[in-house]
Amino acid sequence: MNLTRSTLSLALLGALGFFAAPAAHAQVAIDVIGDSEVTFEGLVQADLDWYSEDFAQLSSDGPDGGDGDYEMRRAELVLKGKGPGNIEWVAGYDAKADKWLDLNAKYKIQGNANHFFQIGQFKQLNSLEELSSTKNNDFVAKASVTNTFGIARRLGAMYQYGDNNWAIAGSWFTRELTEHPSPTPHGNGWGVRGYWAPINTAGSILHLGLSYNDYDTDSDTVQWRARPLADLSNRIVDTGNLRNTDRISTLGFESFWVTGPFKLQGEYMKSDTSRYNSAAGDFSGSAGYISGLWNITGETWGYKNGTPTTPLPNNPAGGMWQVGLRYDTIDLNDGEIVPGATPTSPPRVVGALGGEMDSWTLGVNWYWRSNFKFMLNYVIVDSSKFIGTTSATYANDPANNNVAFNRIVNDKPDILEARFQFYW
Repeated sequence: MNLTRSTLSLALLGALGFFAAPAAHAQVAIDVIGDSEVTFEGLVQADLDWYSEDFAQLSSDGPDGGDGDYEMRRAELVLKGKGPGNIEWVAGYDAKADKWLDLNAKYKIQGNANHFFQIGQFKQLNSLEELSSTKNNDFVAKASVTNTFGIARRLGAMYQYGDNNWAIAGSWFTRELTEHPSPTPHGNGWGVRGYWAPINTAGSILHLGLSYNDYDTDSDTVQWRARPLADLSNRIVDTGNLRNTDRISTLGFESFWVTGPFKLQGEYMKSDTSRYNSAAGDFSGSAGYISGLWNITGETWGYKNGTPTTPLPNNPAGGMWQVGLRYDTIDLNDGEIVPGATPTSPPRVVGALGGEMDSWTLGVNWYWRSNFKFMLNYVIVDSSKFIGTTSATYANDPANNNVAFNRIVNDKPDILEARFQFYW
């Protein structure tokens, strides 16, 4: 639901009412039920986006004269259990999106946290950013590669073998518990991921990872598109509907390096969509990012299951301050413009020209005590997209012939984003 300015202000004031309370634990202990220690977690996020539009209308509310979007982003409620024995389970639900989150059980083999078998709905084996905790994302919007080509939660089964410094895992998966309308691909598939941390000591981590996922599109149509790194905005690069699609395969590379209060992180994915009975052939797209983060207040990161973990502030009353910079790129062009037979004949597109987009994000984060986070991002976007053809006449042409021209739009909006977060 969209929130008016006054409604959102009341919600934020309600959150501010907790500020005077002492720092709380990350989890709230409930009880021991059937030899399982049950805890309760929650995450509430409110986002505010302000747009300086160039060509495309970014506001998702439609042409109402507004230059921003204000919305509750997430309202997650999660129950977790440890036991009996080496079994762990989780049941999560997002009331804002009206969908199930993690809903699975895990059996740790010989009690090893990185050697386990898991069944149910869980995050799949790709995207370092997606596998990390949402409440600790470095920027308000996840990178284009994560939101476009990453596979989030699906029903399935997974086996992982490893220790604190490395692991290999394989997964078979099917649909998501909460289905989305076509053309989102939700077919059966499989994935593998391997990672290695050749350096893993306090305040010094080097992580390297590789993933591959292959799955059926479960429909005849696939559409690849991306927002300008603003979760509430409209999308500005878009392939449109790709017909006669069969399978999708995505290869991903990931890495991050931590030294003291600094973290450098990057990912790249190449995704191929195979098509049948199509003169356009298969489609291939790619995306990636590189980001740097500095904890001004001196904290450093930890390492868990192949992802960085964010610490609590050294000084809860003053909080932890971070500044970050990210370069993001996505390429959804895999086609060409074929000229017409004559100057007056319109050209045609063979393949798909969904567009290209490069973005810079400058961010500031403030983690206050154990339960609050405030984020402010400024995004600069540079995109281009083929949108069709037009015709015109030359003034000095005595025959007054129409000549066809390609129309390529360069769209360069700026976006200011804020997020208010409460979690326990």
